[in-house]
Amino acid sequence: MEHSHGAHRADDIEDARIKDLTERFRQTLSTKRMNELVSRSVSRASSPAPRDFGTPQPPPSVSDAQLPTYSSLRNIPLVPQAPQDARSLRFKNMLHSLSNMPIRWENPGLLDEALRVVPLEQIYNEAEEESQILQAEAESLGAGKKAAWGYQDCVVRALLRWFKRSFFTWVNNPACSRCYSPTIGVGMAAPLPDEQARGANQVELYKCSVEQCGAYERYPRYNDAFVLLQTRRGRCGEWANCFSMLCRAVGSRVRWVWNAEDHVWTEVYSVHRKRWVHVDACEEAWDKPRLYTEGWGKKLSYCIAFSADGAMDVTRRYVRNVSKHAVERNRAPEAVLLHIMDEIRAMRRSNMSKQDKFRLEGEDMRENRELRSCVISSIAHEVSKLSVEDIMNGRSSRSRADPDTQKALEGRTSGNSEWIRARGEGGRGQPNPQDPRNRQR
Repeated sequence: MEHSHGAHRADDIEDARIKDLTERFRQTLSTKRMNELVSRSVSRASSPAPRDFGTPQPPPSVSDAQLPTYSSLRNIPLVPQAPQDARSLRFKNMLHSLSNMPIRWENPGLLDEALRVVPLEQIYNEAEEESQILQAEAESLGAGKKAAWGYQDCVVRALLRWFKRSFFTWVNNPACSRCYSPTIGVGMAAPLPDEQARGANQVELYKCSVEQCGAYERYPRYNDAFVLLQTRRGRCGEWANCFSMLCRAVGSRVRWVWNAEDHVWTEVYSVHRKRWVHVDACEEAWDKPRLYTEGWGKKLSYCIAFSADGAMDVTRRYVRNVSKHAVERNRAPEAVLLHIMDEIRAMRRSNMSKQDKFRLEGEDMRENRELRSCVISSIAHEVSKLSVEDIMNGRSSRSRADPDTQKALEGRTSGNSEWIRARGEGGRGQPNPQDPRNRQR
């Protein structure tokens, strides 16, 4: 009996000691993490550290070898850091160069010229009709219900339909200008002075497939939205450039979204929904951010949105399932990318009033919450697919359709079938080879 009592007492002492060591360990980690954050702030702002955070001494009963490293704690929260290595500096210079694209659309003369080619009466009549239908649908659901989209959203949706169906033309291989036969790509050529003056930094060279003809066809890749109003043809770079400018012309705030896997598209700010909406003119796609992953089968690394007001890393909007659809982000550390985004925002907003800066900062905060919710909802959906049997048997979750992805399950429609297959964008799960002809420089 005494032996049993002594054993219980020894167990209680051991439990108390383990509990005490655990609490000391938790406090040590917390203090160490806070000291790291303070030291980073000191090095960045050159201000003295608060006196409350002295260097903690480890508990005498716990050796360093017993403490786990938890390297992920170093990134909570993420502190912006200026680029230091050559690779990060190149990435910074590239992003700064890309950020100039939306600035070109702020030219009043360009926007006036754009409005001359847009059938405004048709666009606004369609927008008015759709807006009334959406409002009626909302009222039928009960008092106080909000329409799905506002009037200005309907204007952009009407502009999207007209642009895709009537205005712009997709080009894979330009037809021979002499005999109108198909052509075959033979490489690149240096731009002529006239082509360079109109914004073409690269020219693709094609040869007529008819042996008797054998003519060569030049295809300049124009980056000037004014020139694109005349040519009205191209691939995703030209489509996104021209369409985004037209959205700006009809009064919407726009973004130009660059993707490292060789695609670009548009985002339009919805005042009605108080958020940025994905728009892809090539696909006539509205608010389908999962189109490229669940639909085309692509894996994405960086999706950076540039506007006249700054820049934002919006990858989380387009990559919901990191394990399935993400590619390693290795062009720069995440803290460096955060610094670059802050740098571009500060540069674009330097001459704004305090009121405008405050408004934009509020939008940034809302968008960051939205992007976090994208990740959280994706994790919650994956967890909801688990069953007790799956967990006990070590099986992965059974496939179950996500209602939010049903509208993005189609493959790519712009471009011919051979070109789509070569890029691996015909549907989910296909490989994603890169086609250098469609890179936007």
